[in-house]
Amino acid sequence: MKRLIPSSRISRSISTSLPARASLATAQATTPNAPPAIPTYIGGAQTKEGRPVNAKSNELSNLPQWQDHAATRLSQASPPLRLETRFVGCNTAQILHDVMIENGVEQIFGFPGDLVYPRGHDAFEALNDSTHIEAVSPKHEQGAGHMAEGYARASGKAGVVIITSGPGVTNMITPMQDAACDGTPMVVFCRQAPSGTYASEQTDVLGITKSCTKWNIRVNSIWELPQTINEAFQVAVSGRPGPVLVEIPNSVSADVLTHAVPNAISKPFSRRLHAATFNALTASNFSLTKALDRVAHLVNISKKPILYVGQGMLAHPFGFDILKEFADKASIPVTTSLQGLGAFDELDPKALHMLGLHGSGYANMAMQEADLIIALGARFDDRVTGNIPKFAPTALTAAKRGLGGIVHFDIAPKNINKVVQATEAVLGDCAANLAALIPRIKSVPDRPAWLSQIQSWKKRFPFNAYSRTRTPGVIQAQAVIEKLSDLTAHMKDKTVITTGVGQHQMFAAQHFRWRHPRTLITSGGLGTMGYGLPAAIGAKLARPDALVVDIDGDASFNMSVTELSTAARNGIAVKVLLCNNDEMGMVMDLQRLYYNGRFGHTKQRNPDYVKASEAFGVQADRCRRPEEVEEKLRWLIECEGPAVLEVVVEKNSPVWPVVPAGKGLHEFVTYPEVVEEGGGDGKAKDAYDVLEG
Repeated sequence: MKRLIPSSRISRSISTSLPARASLATAQATTPNAPPAIPTYIGGAQTKEGRPVNAKSNELSNLPQWQDHAATRLSQASPPLRLETRFVGCNTAQILHDVMIENGVEQIFGFPGDLVYPRGHDAFEALNDSTHIEAVSPKHEQGAGHMAEGYARASGKAGVVIITSGPGVTNMITPMQDAACDGTPMVVFCRQAPSGTYASEQTDVLGITKSCTKWNIRVNSIWELPQTINEAFQVAVSGRPGPVLVEIPNSVSADVLTHAVPNAISKPFSRRLHAATFNALTASNFSLTKALDRVAHLVNISKKPILYVGQGMLAHPFGFDILKEFADKASIPVTTSLQGLGAFDELDPKALHMLGLHGSGYANMAMQEADLIIALGARFDDRVTGNIPKFAPTALTAAKRGLGGIVHFDIAPKNINKVVQATEAVLGDCAANLAALIPRIKSVPDRPAWLSQIQSWKKRFPFNAYSRTRTPGVIQAQAVIEKLSDLTAHMKDKTVITTGVGQHQMFAAQHFRWRHPRTLITSGGLGTMGYGLPAAIGAKLARPDALVVDIDGDASFNMSVTELSTAARNGIAVKVLLCNNDEMGMVMDLQRLYYNGRFGHTKQRNPDYVKASEAFGVQADRCRRPEEVEEKLRWLIECEGPAVLEVVVEKNSPVWPVVPAGKGLHEFVTYPEVVEEGGGDGKAKDAYDVLEG
């Protein structure tokens, strides 16, 4: 029988209200057999009044990259402290289960192990009996982490993972680092062997996860557990989202709570706010108003503005609508980073698609020629800027004359001026601040000269130039992805694409038309091969009504192919479009460009993917001829249950355009008419060569 949460545990509490500034010791005095008191503030140096010395907004912005969430607690802003008894008599697994429900958790991922079963108090046992939370166990802990990432990216909620110590933790390092790089909220609960005993699977969990988490903590007593779980979810989703790890020692996981604890729902002790959030709350309205007024002035006088949009815009539930309203009112073209795809409808004439290393030629040209660049929730990654000294020359010149420049909206202070110097910086939620900017700007029906120039670049440097190198009878991966985009044109809002990492990732970004937020889920900052399939499983669980397709390449797919078994066992209807060219195409691109076509260690010897998929319990088919592509894709879209379609695609097909190392965005290399493996110098004309004839 499924175990329901007893209503007495939900409602029963000791309604002992205390002043907001009261320390926990005061509350504990009313509770028999309570644990020792803890200080009001934990972590960091303190003043004689007990306040953290780094609580000023101008100091918060200088904190280390991954420590600006930090551990200082601000009780001054806390509600009255209450003690509750609803968890008395509960073990760790039951508390974990119930507090996760209070935080909106409906799905978790995890891999059971020796330390996940201490003395019968097992988290998976509690979850197995739950009517509120579903648990999926993958074939590998790394798969669990990427599933949680996919779930978080598709749903907007924190992904949750439960693992054991030792190799369970080390296998989670890659997903946590991936989540940290891409700003994905994730909460990882980890069991730990008895400390100091060199027991089996004992690992320095906090030490090895410090650099790849937003916050990590050990629960030293069961009485800390409800509050710590709440804080873990709060930290994971606040400010710039990221991964959090909670370590639960075996001694704690086997314990039973015997006394009342601070109210876990009202959160009387709140972790210090993310620096950007703190700044937004403490900055005067006058300062923000003045900053927005200055930005509005630059927008109103600019002649060639451009919006550069990153994933930060997708974090706001109305970010898509706010961006469209702003772009429409000011008639400003929009380009996005890889992770920002979906923030703006690419069928809009103002859309410039993705920019950067493998971005559109017209987006790259526009960034170099724009007199005002407005960056929204983007961090000017090196894949976007090209050679920094050559980046945005027109905007930098305009800034010196007071007629333009670079405006940076971001929630994380560490991103401001990290790569490029901002003319104006607006900290806080970029979508909310952009909404506040809209009434300050003038309505501009059209920018004929600027938009006409952009249309000219679009005609000269189209993404579909790959067709110039078409070989009769051979399938091009770009054409397959374009056809998938066409076949899903009527259901873009219910189509979610995940990818691995490689050429197929760039082809998907270039040739699928992105029209809605949270419809592309890919590994950007870390570039994790094997990400696509487990992320698709997580996304499908978050969006069961959606068509979820993993566009993958053979080299990347090989790293997580065993998760097909997870999809089959749990009836998760993910679809895999496998572009198989029997080579590591992206690495071969580098060897072609920089090593004179000397190829080594990049050829694949792959299994029979149809037979392999069927062995895992997943239906599969293969496509070898161009005339079969549409029919096979329709089968993939319409079939029931998980499925794999292997498409044998053209070998030696580089990703064009490309901005070579050391070059500016305008110096991208275009499609050559003929590319021969090992032949020629592998070079093509750059943009200005084409423009000059």
